[in-house]
Amino acid sequence: MEIRNKIDKVLAKLLILIMSIMVINVLWQVFSRYFLGAPSSFTDELARYLMIWLGILGAAYVSGRNKHVAIDVLPSRLSAKTQKKLRLIVRILIILFCLLALVIGGFRLVYVTYLLDQFSPALQVPLALVYMVIPISGLLIIYYKIFDILNQ
Repeated sequence: MEIRNKIDKVLAKLLILIMSIMVINVLWQVFSRYFLGAPSSFTDELARYLMIWLGILGAAYVSGRNKHVAIDVLPSRLSAKTQKKLRLIVRILIILFCLLALVIGGFRLVYVTYLLDQFSPALQVPLALVYMVIPISGLLIIYYKIFDILNQ
């Protein structure tokens, strides 16, 4: 439980940092465009990449806190024993999806963009670094769901 709490705290602080940087970046973008008359060239791209990281890591954080959107019409009508089985099935399906789509698919995307030596136009950041958040998030969600299964 202690490791999970540490991961939660680190992830929460990272999300706060990303959001703070994004707010400052967008404020600078608005200021430079409307007050200085010369829009900054990197702010749009940086905001886009920060939004990607915020959304994908935020999904992992929310999944770990079990605060994600869920339709509970069916589970609420089931017995406690059946609800427990349904939660187990749903968690296994989430693990499979994250493994196939986020971890394996994400690593393939990172690998291809690394091999093609792709860089972002304005920031000149390797796109593999930008896309690395996908498999990281997938691994975090898998960790959270395995932890939930073991402590059910």
